[in-house]
Amino acid sequence: MDAQQPIGIFDSGIGGLTAAHEISNLLPQEKIIYYGDTANMPYGKRTAQEIIVLSKKITEFLLSKNAKLIIIACNSASANAASYLRKNYHHKVEIRGVIRPMIEEVVQRKYKNIGIIGTKATINSKVYDQIFAELNYSLKINSMATPKLAAMIEQKVQKAEIQKALEEYLGQESFKDIEALLLACTHYPIVKQEFVKFFNSKVDILDNAFFIAQNTREYLKRNQLLAQSKSGKDEFYVSKLTDSFKENATAFFKREISIKKVNL
Repeated sequence: MDAQQPIGIFDSGIGGLTAAHEISNLLPQEKIIYYGDTANMPYGKRTAQEIIVLSKKITEFLLSKNAKLIIIACNSASANAASYLRKNYHHKVEIRGVIRPMIEEVVQRKYKNIGIIGTKATINSKVYDQIFAELNYSLKINSMATPKLAAMIEQKVQKAEIQKALEEYLGQESFKDIEALLLACTHYPIVKQEFVKFFNSKVDILDNAFFIAQNTREYLKRNQLLAQSKSGKDEFYVSKLTDSFKENATAFFKREISIKKVNL
């Protein structure tokens, strides 16, 4: 493995751009190859087997692009496909999901009452509960599938509509006394301020993007894989060209982004 090889990142759509952006900010010398499976989003409504099949194809595409590390920047895919991908590709590349780094942050901050929201595929997998149990960390977890949100964010609906959805989901009694809310979908940080507003800044809002960026830097440094200089322009691929993806990619990276359509 060569340090100058790129980092591969994938998601079902625009959500993983939040992770790609954080990684790019923290590690500006790293080249990123991003794949957004916009033709098949949202993954949250798909079965575990469907998510595995789609993730396998994308992993093989990123390997063909010589990725030195693959980041699953999607909670649904991290929850349902990460174990399969690691088992089948560990001899070729390190594969990291977005879930564990945020859980480790919760443990470090010693929260005792948290809320977790995400897609049906993520919440139904119980992966957050399983990892907390694995770490032998006891806390109250209030989980809820919020299936409307990812599609609303992709479609760039008005903030008033987002707030209406948050009231429907988070206005329930179980979320009344939480210390922190885990945004278990990489789409959600795009409207993070709407969550802050909803809770009147009284609840810590945690998202995967920042923590996976830190985790990526630690892994590359530990394995002497930090690039010394950028080996070329970042590359962006999608399975379906959409205005939403182009607009968000341009907004995140503050430059015109060249996006290529590649069907896998």
